[in-house]
Amino acid sequence: MARISDETRRNNETAIRQVMERLLAGDVPLGGKCDIKTLAAQAGVARTGFYPKKNRDGSPRPGPYQHLAEEFERRLAALRETGVIPDPRAAQIERLKDQVSGLKERLAARDAQIDGLTDFRERALSQIAAQRMEIERLREQAAAVGNVRRLPAARGGTAPYGSCS
Repeated sequence: MARISDETRRNNETAIRQVMERLLAGDVPLGGKCDIKTLAAQAGVARTGFYPKKNRDGSPRPGPYQHLAEEFERRLAALRETGVIPDPRAAQIERLKDQVSGLKERLAARDAQIDGLTDFRERALSQIAAQRMEIERLREQAAAVGNVRRLPAARGGTAPYGSCS
């Protein structure tokens, strides 16, 4: 692999810094993200230059643009800590995640309410059925005994005081 000249390295670093400023300002290209991959692609440099390398003896050495990658990640983290998300796509994802969690909470509350109302309806229907059976039993008992008289039918006209009708 050929080494690059100092002038080319300076030009690449200048291009990387310009792209870094644009990305951190929120000017993310269509289909890109606010990450090293997009930074490298927009600056026109190989992404591998942002990562550490190994010498022939196995000892680590920094990549030519590793310090810029670290600066980019540090600045991006600082922005995120202040609540600023420079990547509109990532901001939309965060907003949608919050919206989904809110909807899940509302759905769980509604499910609990529906379960409570279903239980209430079942209890009410059971009570109505039990009351109907009791009324039928009392009617049968009253008819079998024969000593129960029917009350006279209500007179037409005005209802007495305190009546509900």
